[in-house]
Amino acid sequence: MQEPPQTPPPPPTPPPGTPPPPSQRPPADLVVEVTENASTLVREEIELAKAEVSEKVSKLLRGSVVGIAAGVFAFLALILIMHGIAWVIAEELFDGKAWPGFFIEAAIFLLIAALAGWIASKALKQGAPPVPEQAIEEAKLTKEMLEKEAS
Repeated sequence: MQEPPQTPPPPPTPPPGTPPPPSQRPPADLVVEVTENASTLVREEIELAKAEVSEKVSKLLRGSVVGIAAGVFAFLALILIMHGIAWVIAEELFDGKAWPGFFIEAAIFLLIAALAGWIASKALKQGAPPVPEQAIEEAKLTKEMLEKEAS
């Protein structure tokens, strides 16, 4: 007796819910999937940028509040110290006349204020605004990768 010819087994069927490989899918489905993935990618990049900027702004705000508090207490202490120095100058250099000591202190304050203003101006010019650098870099890399795949 002759054996019946053997047929090759059918290709394995993917489990339900698994899309077929791209070679077996219509082009319209592929375009829809690429569009959905691109819009998801853009939304995620925007969320990353928002999170990065809000994190930087909150850190700047916290640091500013603590810096202002420190500045207020330092200013109050400086007032008392400078008032005492003005009285020492008046006693030691001007035989108890208080007004010259206070004018000398005022001149010193103006010099310190000018120096602080100059330093603040330099620091503000060097400071960078809160920019979502990671999100921008990721978007550039994604763009480059898509351009390489398209060509």
